[in-house]
This record gives sequence, structure tokens and C-alpha cells, in this order.
Amino acid sequence: MAILTIEEAASQHEAGRVLAGIDLGTKTIGVAISDRSLAFAHPKPVILRKKFGVDAQALLSALPDDTEAIVVGLPLNMDGSEGPRAQATRAFVRNMDRMTPLPFVYWDERLSTVAAERALLGMDVSRAKRSERIDSAAAAFILQGALDRLQALGVGTRF
Repeated sequence: MAILTIEEAASQHEAGRVLAGIDLGTKTIGVAISDRSLAFAHPKPVILRKKFGVDAQALLSALPDDTEAIVVGLPLNMDGSEGPRAQATRAFVRNMDRMTPLPFVYWDERLSTVAAERALLGMDVSRAKRSERIDSAAAAFILQGALDRLQALGVGTRF
């Protein structure tokens, strides 16, 4: 299984490639894509979950051809332990491993949905629109955290 730490992803980075970030919800999959300089995460439309095979194909179809790795939000409990949602996320990644050669990077997603909700509230996004965008906004927060760590490791463009 191709699971990398963020440090391993940094050491294997090829210039000009992008990273994808995902937030696995029970009803949707939030998706975000980085820019080529690995500075910014951009949310993309959510994927409505149906069953694994359909979800996996929709996710892989949403990724650009120059995607280098997929950063997956790992929903840890506040004490750092793993509960059922983290186990479900790990199972999703194990199943995805058979469908793509892309490596995965787990990223602690604690409070990412809260941060995304606050950002959308700050932009005065209506409740209906927030519910449509929250998972992709959370995916962007997850990916941005990983991108910031890569920047600290000297990968990507610094501004």
C-alpha cells in the first residue's frame, strides 16, 4: 500500500505536479486541488456518495492528470485516538489502493469542518449553500495544512 508521511511526500515531490485533498463524509466526498507551486488549495465540487466503486471512479475522474498524491483527512478524536470514522477512512484508502497507483498521505483533520464552517459564515454564505460546500471547503483546509507543512520543509514556491 502506498501510504506516505508528509515528509516522504516532500522528498519524492516532482516540480509542476499537484496534490489533491479529500474529506470523506458519509454522504459526500469533499475535493480540493493544489496549484502547481503547492501554495494554495482550491475547493472543487463535492462528490455525492453512492457506493464505493462509483465513488472511487468519480474521485479519480475529478483528479487532474498531473496529480502526485492524495492527502486524506483522517478524522481523529480530540484525544488523538482513532474511532469508527478513522477506521472507515483507512478502509476507503485500502480499497482505493487497488484502483490507483497514486500514494496517499493521511492528515489530521481535527476541527477542519469547524474551520471551514467559520470561513463560509465569514463570507456570508447562506445555510443552503454552506451545506453544499462544506465538505470541499474542509478538503481545502486539510490540503492547505499539508501544503503549509510542505512549504516549511522547503517544497514548493515561497512568497
